[in-house]
Amino acid sequence: MSSTPEAKVAVATPAAAAGRPPLPWRPALEGVVIPVGAVLVALALFGLFCFVQGRNAFAVFAAINKAAFGSWYAFQNTLVRAAPLMLTALATALPARLGLVVIGNEGALVMGGLAATVAGLAVQTAPLLVVLGVMLAAGMIGGGLWLAIVGALYYQRGVNETIASLLLNYIAIALLNHLVNGPLRDPSSLNKPSSFPIPDEKMLPVIGSSNVHYGLFFGIAACLLAWVLMEHTTFGFKVRMIGGNIRAARLAGLPVALLGIITCFLAGAAAGAAGMVEVAAVHGRANESLAAGYGYAGILVAFVARHRGLPIILVATLLGGILASGGILQREFKLPDATILVFQGLVFLVILFSDSLYGKFGFFKEERR
Repeated sequence: MSSTPEAKVAVATPAAAAGRPPLPWRPALEGVVIPVGAVLVALALFGLFCFVQGRNAFAVFAAINKAAFGSWYAFQNTLVRAAPLMLTALATALPARLGLVVIGNEGALVMGGLAATVAGLAVQTAPLLVVLGVMLAAGMIGGGLWLAIVGALYYQRGVNETIASLLLNYIAIALLNHLVNGPLRDPSSLNKPSSFPIPDEKMLPVIGSSNVHYGLFFGIAACLLAWVLMEHTTFGFKVRMIGGNIRAARLAGLPVALLGIITCFLAGAAAGAAGMVEVAAVHGRANESLAAGYGYAGILVAFVARHRGLPIILVATLLGGILASGGILQREFKLPDATILVFQGLVFLVILFSDSLYGKFGFFKEERR
């Protein structure tokens, strides 16, 4: 007796043979459980660190929650810090879809901030929207070209992208220090060499009566656009194909080098926009405060979010809250200023280790038909 294709599928599926439907949500659940578990382990290790320092770990965690989310004022500080983290995280997340580990976020942010400052000063007499538009375009181009160098070196010369992007961070910071101490220096900036300031009336405004500036909208919009681009467009499919198997992508006729350089440019443009936001909404000028570590923290956000646009919004908000709590740890617990950096480092190390756990648990494997 001949069997139908439907019967063959039913027999070939163990879950169906046992009267159980397949569970396609299991692989998706793995992408949530492992990162969350890794963060919980990092919290436990940080609690142990606090205990060694003679502090009550639960009291420290309560203080962090209070400083980050305990009130509307605290949450505003969290959102202000989350905005650049969303943008700098994309500088690592987008190239990761190509299979590249790019950590030049800080350098792209600095170059974007410098470019935005120069452009803003050049058109400072124009209307507000024109000034901000020119600054945003200049910042994105500056940061984009900076990371496009990484893509070009990798695809054209085979230079390791991680080392190249790391070294470009130091070059960008050196350029920043040179310019604000030389050609761009405002003579009135004595104790802290800085560029000439952007006029107050041309700064990026805040939202309503809050302390949160419109840079938060830039970060959210960028993450949404990155999600659409990488998950729902032909361009994103090509990028993911390169990341999955670059040899197969070349055999399929894809312009691998061009797509890679464009993706690195878009990644740098996001970090460059973060530099523009820091200049136009926070500092008002270019100085050493541009290199405040948001780029390096963005690497952590990207890895925790598994290089996906939408989760980056949530993770950046959580990390922004942690960064906002540094002051209260110093005041109430007399912990050193680097305590928050210790916490970030623990999370980063545990997240990197957790990457080795994917695919190791049978529960998360979808049963094949």
